[in-house]
This record gives sequence, structure tokens and C-alpha cells, in this order.
Amino acid sequence: MTNKTFGLLSAVAAAVTLAGCASAPPSVAELDELARKVAKASFRDEGIVKADAVLNTDETNRLCSEADVAGKPLDKATAERIEALNLKTVKWPSDGKFLGDWKQGEAIAQSGRGLTFTDSADTVNGGNCYNCHELSKKEISYGTIGPSLHHYGRIRGVTDPSSPSAKPIVEYTWGKIWNSKAYNACSNMPRAGHMGVLTEAQIRHVMALLLDPQSIVNQP
Repeated sequence: MTNKTFGLLSAVAAAVTLAGCASAPPSVAELDELARKVAKASFRDEGIVKADAVLNTDETNRLCSEADVAGKPLDKATAERIEALNLKTVKWPSDGKFLGDWKQGEAIAQSGRGLTFTDSADTVNGGNCYNCHELSKKEISYGTIGPSLHHYGRIRGVTDPSSPSAKPIVEYTWGKIWNSKAYNACSNMPRAGHMGVLTEAQIRHVMALLLDPQSIVNQP
């Protein structure tokens, strides 16, 4: 811990102490500002990870963080506004092709590489999908923060992803991967395309993993 961080933490502790005995305790805004100063003093650039990426969050993350601290969800109007803003950021396939190679998609789903201070700038990011989802019964380890995606395409009746009837599911799936908050304002799912975690080509491969009838995800 740096001396600067220690000093700011002491200031926060003093403010909290004063709040218990003073007639005019610090306001929420004042405590928020102290917290921001502590965070700013605690983070530094390290390798490819820059402090600004952690500290300078957008309105979506700010409002969702505030709702989480308050212990209650965003009100309906705010949630719908945030979702609409995020939906506008979704970039659809530049060549109109939504699906790539499901086998490459499986490799991306299994990989948790990238975006840490020990990685180089040219490290290829993984999707780390298994960290939160079950996709295949053959995978021995997966997270349960997100819903199971096993039989994702089969359950939704996608037997031919190129057919007109499959279009709504195909487009929804692409949008959800590109920017999950376009469909759930405070989703825990990373905004893979919007935040540059995955490239357009990588998202195509993950799409194939989820929707290609031959994919390991859609096998019995």
C-alpha cells in the first residue's frame, strides 16, 4: 500500500468516525469522492493494463454499480434507457456472415488468455465462456454464474442457422455476445465485442459453437 493510499484510507476512516458524532455527517457525494480518490491512488498502469480502463467507467457500469451498492435493481425506465443505449453500439457482421467454425469457437470458449498485466499487447484473447456457462457435457469443469448453454441451438429450434425462421435467434445471439447489456442493463456477462475482448471473427466462431447443428453444444 502506498503512503498516498494509506493517507486517503485514513481520511475515509476519519470521515466515517465523524459521521457518528457530528451533527452534519459527510454527504453521500463527499464519501463517493473520497472513495474515488482512494481507488485512483490504489491503481496504476501495469503492462498492458491501464488504470484508466478500471477507473473511467461508462454510465452503464456506474449506474449498475450504484444499484448494486444500494442493493436494489435499476428502475424500469433507467434500465430500458441503458439497454437502448447499448443496443445502438452493437456492430453487426461487416460481411453479413454470422457463423464461423464451431471448432475454433470451442477453443475460444475454453481459453481464458489475455487482458492481464502479464500478457503482451499481441496476446490473442479467449472468451473464457466455460468460466460461467456449461456448453458441453464432455467438459469436466464449468461455472454456473450464467445459465447452461448446452443444446443452445436445439432448444431454440435452430436446425438451419441460415433460414429466415432462425434470423431472430441468430441476431439476438450475436447482439448478446457483442454487448450483453443491450438486453439486460446490468448483466454480469462481459460486453465481448463492445469492449474489444473478442474480434468480429472470434464472435463468428463462438456463434457457430452455439448455433451450428454439428457443434458439440448441440449434440445429444
